[in-house]
Order: sequence, then C-alpha cells, then structure tokens
Amino acid sequence: MKSLSFVLRFAKRYTASLVLAIISMVLLVGVQLLIPWIIRQLVSTLTDTAFSKESLDFITRLTLIAFGVYLARGALQFMRSYTAHIAGWGVVSDVRKYLYNHLQRLSLRFYEDKQTGQMMSRVVNDTDLFEQLIAHAVPDVVVNVLTFVAVSAVLFSMNWELTLLSMLPIPLVILSLRMYAKRVRPAFVFRQKELGELNAILNDNISGIREIKAFSREEDVLERVGENIDHYRFSLLSALRLMAIFHPTVEFTSSLGMLVVIFFGGRLAFQGSLPVADLVAFFLYLDLFYQPVRNLSTAWEAVQNSLAGADRVAELLLEEPEPLDVPGAIRLEEKARGEIRFEDVSFRFNEREAVLQDINLDIPAHSMVALVGPTGVGKSTMVSLIPRFRDVTGGRITLDGHDIRDIRLDNLRQQISIVLQDVFLFHGTVRENIVFGRPDASEAETIAAARAANAHEFITRLPDGYDTMIGERGVRLSGGQKQRLSIARAVLKDTPILILDEATSAVDTETELLIQQALDRLMVGRTTIIIAHRLSTIRNADKIVVLEDNGIAEMGTHEELLEVGGIYQRLVTVQQRLEPLVSPASQTALNG
Repeated sequence: MKSLSFVLRFAKRYTASLVLAIISMVLLVGVQLLIPWIIRQLVSTLTDTAFSKESLDFITRLTLIAFGVYLARGALQFMRSYTAHIAGWGVVSDVRKYLYNHLQRLSLRFYEDKQTGQMMSRVVNDTDLFEQLIAHAVPDVVVNVLTFVAVSAVLFSMNWELTLLSMLPIPLVILSLRMYAKRVRPAFVFRQKELGELNAILNDNISGIREIKAFSREEDVLERVGENIDHYRFSLLSALRLMAIFHPTVEFTSSLGMLVVIFFGGRLAFQGSLPVADLVAFFLYLDLFYQPVRNLSTAWEAVQNSLAGADRVAELLLEEPEPLDVPGAIRLEEKARGEIRFEDVSFRFNEREAVLQDINLDIPAHSMVALVGPTGVGKSTMVSLIPRFRDVTGGRITLDGHDIRDIRLDNLRQQISIVLQDVFLFHGTVRENIVFGRPDASEAETIAAARAANAHEFITRLPDGYDTMIGERGVRLSGGQKQRLSIARAVLKDTPILILDEATSAVDTETELLIQQALDRLMVGRTTIIIAHRLSTIRNADKIVVLEDNGIAEMGTHEELLEVGGIYQRLVTVQQRLEPLVSPASQTALNG
C-alpha cells in the first residue's frame, strides 16, 4: 500500500482533471442506465394489446431519446478519457522528474556498480505504468462501483428475490481477484526487472559498438542480446498466462448469474408473476450489473501492473542521497582563495579496509601539487573528497579555514573545475559543451576560452564551427580535441581550484604540446592538484606527494625527492627506462 500511496500523492496536483473525469463517469453511468429503460418501454409498448397511433408517436420519441442518450454517451466518454489521461500522464511526468532529481542527488558510489540501462528503465518504463493506474484503474474502480450500486438499486426495485439469486456468483469473483493479486504482482515485478536487464545490455552494446566491431564480436553479442530478449518474452508470457486464466474465470463466474436469471426468471415470466418487458429489462440491467465486475478485474490487473512498477521505483528511492547541507551551512561570498588542508583524513568504503589513513597535507593557495604513486593507492579517491563526491570517514578537509562540510555543497563545487583523462562530452554542439559549466557566457567569452585551450583553430575548421554537432560522447572528435574542449569548459568556468587527472596522456606529441600549453595558461593563479602518471608533466610542481600503503610516503619538490632516493626516484627510473623523462615536445611545453 505504500507504493500505491506514493503514486497517489502525485495525483493531488491533478485533482481538477480527476474530478472532471469522475463527474463524466457518473453522468455516463446515469446515461447508460437509460438504455435498458428505453428497451423496456419499447417492449412494453409492442406487447400492449391497445396498439395505436399514439404508440407510434411514443416509439418516435423513444428513438429521439435514444439518439440523445448515445450522443451524450459519446461526449461523456471523450471527456472521461481525455481528462483522465491529462492526470495520468501528468503524474508520470512529475514522478519522472522527481525520480531523476533523486538520481542526481545520489552519491557517485551508488553508480559504481549500476548499469545506465537499468536506471533508464526505472525512470521511463516503470513510471510509464503509473498512467494505467491514474487514467484507467482508479477512475474505472470509481465508476464501476457507482454502476454496481446504481444497477443493484434498479434490480432490487424490479424483483429483489431474483436480484439476490443473481448475486450468488459474486463471492467466486472476489476469491479469484484475491488469488490473482497474490500471484500476478510478483510476475509483473519480474517482467519489469527483465525489461531493465534488456535496456541495460542494449545501452552497453550501442555505446560500445566500436569495440564490438573492432573485436568482431557481432555474432556473440547478438546471441547475448537475443537471450535477454527471450528472457523478457518468457517473463512477459508468464504474466500474460495468468491474465489469460483470470479473465475467462471472471467471465465464466459472472455468466453464472445470467444462468440463474434464465432459469428462475423464465419460470416467473411463464407463471405470469414477472412481465416479459421486465424480464427483458432485467437481462439488460444484469449485463450492466456484471459489467462493473468484469471491468474491476481489468482495473485490478492495471493496479497490480502499476504497483509492480511502483515497487521498483520505491526500491530506488530507498537509496540514500548525497549528504545534505548541515544546518547553518555557509555560502562563500566571493571566490575562495584556494587554500586546502587535509587534517588527519581517513576514508574507507563501507566497513572494508581503509583506502586512506591519517592524511595530513597543506596545499597553499595558487600552488601546484601533484599526487603520484602506484595504481590503487587512493589518488583519485583523495581528490574526490575535495568536491565531496565522497565524504571523509575520519578527520576533516578545510577550504580557506572552513570545513568543507560546513560550506553549501553547490557553492563548494562552484569553486572547483575538473579536467579528467577520460573526457565526457554531451551529445550536442561544440558551443553547448564549452558553456556547460557557465550557460550565461557570451559568444566572446566562449571564443576566448576556446583560444586559451588551443581549441579555436580546430573548431573553426569543423563543418558548422561552434554549432557543429559532436555526437554522443564527442564521437566525431579526436581524443586531443575532446581534451581541449574540456579544458575550454574549465577555462570558462573560471574557478580558483583546478583538479587535473593526467590530461595529456594517450595523445601524440604535437597534441600533448597544445594541451600542455592550454593547461599552463589555465593553472595560472589557481590552486592546482594533479593526479600524475607521466612524471614529466609535474617536475615543476611546488609539491609532489607520493602515496603508498593508504598514506603519504614522501613529499617534496622534484629535486628534493630525487635526492631522497625513495619511491619517487624508483618511479622516475622506471619511466626513464621506458622513455626519456622529458621529451623535447614536453620540455618545450613545460617551458612554454
């Protein structure tokens, strides 16, 4: 019931549309009750021995009344359908926005083991089912209950004994409803899960189509996708099998009422205790009587289907969001100076072994600090603590003397630009990607940022310049071009703190030179923290921090650490054996 209340909570905004839908349905019930009455009057007139011209006029009036009834029924059906759909799709849209907002607030840790397709399925496919609940199931329940009550009253007024006999199958219908609900909801939940798996694998394979083609894995991947498609088909058929059993069961049990009326009503009419016109009307009303019962079975199916989607949505909403701002969190009035300090900082994932332990590090404003060390020592984790992508589990980090947890989260991240080795660009134009961090930037500011990133020249050579569509993840650009666009994005954001994750790796020498020149301009006047793999790029750093065994093993300048003869020197020696410590291009860039 919590899942149902969650969905209905969003329906409050559309009360007016739902009220109009219900009013339309109530009037529709009244209009439909007139049709058997018209037939009853016609039969009564035709069986009247005193048939006359007045009878013909009465039949004409009945025809006109019937025309008006059918016309009104059509208008009311339109009104009921359209207003209910306004509410239904409105609720779906609001839930999707709410769910996406919740996804944005979840920590990065949540996404580390999640598939994009699964999350998309929760937002799109599972919420899509809510429309059935709001636009169909709930209004149908209301109108069918009203119809049931109204028709029952009419039937009792005609013949209460026959009415009670016709109600004998109702307990069987209720029993089948309960049994159906018990088994069908898990089937629908499983079906939605399989649909999420299918979406996930399709998203992965479409995103990785280059790799699939490069390794000639088309046949293997097709087989895997085919298996997921079949799994979804079988789960869907399992739910449909239950539906195929349920609906005929309801139809059969409701038809038992008709058999009762045929048996007992026929005898009453034969004995003259029940007029033939009343018997005909009773049959017509009885069909209206059992129609709500049959419709309730369909509505019950929609309810179970919708609640299956709601269960999966509710499961996602149980995930804890990012830490909220503490009461009284401050907003820095101006740009931060950029002085960062780690004080006895520790971090661990859940209850596992600590990734960082007792980190103490001063990073003066406008200085350049490099983090080096073997893979897995916590370099990326350490810089992720600064914008609070993760929170420390011990100690604290300060910015300009303020504990970063005491600064409003949005304000803290406004002080930081990040340029990663694995650049992410959105599907859109070059301009849209550059101004992503500052949408109000002018054209002149955008071009200036591109020039500073050594990107303007290649952008102007693109087919539509700054309005060129770059494709999903910038697929139409080279690695170096994507890297320079990310640098332009950081230049335009113009923050006092800059985090770089080896932004010059995996590019050719000429591109490395262009990128390094752009980074040199970007780092001026900023506090810069570099995660370094290529040691040639950090020899001019104010401080090099060597991490090992979850802590700081060495700290100093390039020359100081070489003199110590420790871990840093060994790393330098290894790289010297593989390639010159400073290639001519890199040296030019560093001196640049």
